[in-house]
Amino acid sequence: MEPLANYNRLKALNLKLDMSRGKPSPEQLDLSLPLLAISDYKDDTGVDARNYSNLEGIPEARRFFAELQGVAVNECLVGGNSSLELMYHTVELLRNTYGKGKWLCPVPGYDRHFRVTEVLGYELISVPMTAEGPDMDEVERLARDPEVRGIWCVPKYSNPDGYTYSGEVCKRLANMSAAPGFTVIWDNAYGWHHIAAKGDELPNFTALCKAAGNPDRAVAFCSTSKITFGGAGVAAVSSSEANINALVKYFTAMTIGFDKLNQLRHVRFLKNEGGLAAHMEKHRAILAPKFQKVLDVFAANLPPEVAEWTKPNGGYFISLYLNAGKAAKTVQLCKEAGVILTPAGAAYPYGKDPEDRHIRVAPTYPSSDDLQTAAELLCVAASL
Repeated sequence: MEPLANYNRLKALNLKLDMSRGKPSPEQLDLSLPLLAISDYKDDTGVDARNYSNLEGIPEARRFFAELQGVAVNECLVGGNSSLELMYHTVELLRNTYGKGKWLCPVPGYDRHFRVTEVLGYELISVPMTAEGPDMDEVERLARDPEVRGIWCVPKYSNPDGYTYSGEVCKRLANMSAAPGFTVIWDNAYGWHHIAAKGDELPNFTALCKAAGNPDRAVAFCSTSKITFGGAGVAAVSSSEANINALVKYFTAMTIGFDKLNQLRHVRFLKNEGGLAAHMEKHRAILAPKFQKVLDVFAANLPPEVAEWTKPNGGYFISLYLNAGKAAKTVQLCKEAGVILTPAGAAYPYGKDPEDRHIRVAPTYPSSDDLQTAAELLCVAASL
């Protein structure tokens, strides 16, 4: 069938599919329903999670997240649902300490990261991504500028390409010369979100920074928002003890403490790193076929002269790269046919992809049948 006729056929289905964000599917959310049942409100040190106290997080939760992030307990703070909120306030504290300046943004990257630094008054500087991580020659060159305050990083199954940083990139980030206060926001949002049977390995960046004599450089984040509930997970930040103490002091003016009941029920449900791994294997069983379905549809319908795409081992996204100047129109054609995608350009600072090539594809939320239809429509729109 000719592309235009095929497009009109799919448009006539009156689709109403939203693939604009990487959301867990209802089946994934159902995996965590048992954590809602809790009858013991005290953690294993006797702290009553129903009351005030422990701005740093209940001890049981701090031990859990410290284990996951490979740090000491006093180098970990456990917050509320949103790791993005913790990142916002961390960058806000950096701005208040060192002043506004420039921020490095590996592209394509996470639009909400870029928005944080934009709102806080930083100038955003794009750095090309490679399959090994950000282009370190460019990062090291730009970091010579004393106005460069930090860099965003999604080091494992990056948003949106799905790349995992190599050991060499991690070492160079830890050891490179930079201005005082230069900070690597290490958002390990997908650290346990494997799609392949054997997941990628990522070095302990906090330990690398310590060994390099830059213990304050790494500020690492994670959350359970795509592990348990997207709107009711638990987030944590790890860094040097000095950085954690500075964050605690900063948060003291904002809150008496985060949701400790939610912290407790998550720890009781996930238990430890082994329990988390077993839980994530259930997620993998749901997600791996969805990712493969999209990749199969792309392979069957998009010739090399039209598009190329990433094939991630984990995470929540696939990057689709079209010929220059074609992404925005393709997204618009999909929207007119009832499939909402992330706006073209969203993965770049200020929402502007200079080549208009990139589309972020989020296969996680739709049903298998809807995903098949949406992927076919995307291919037809790209061909048009």
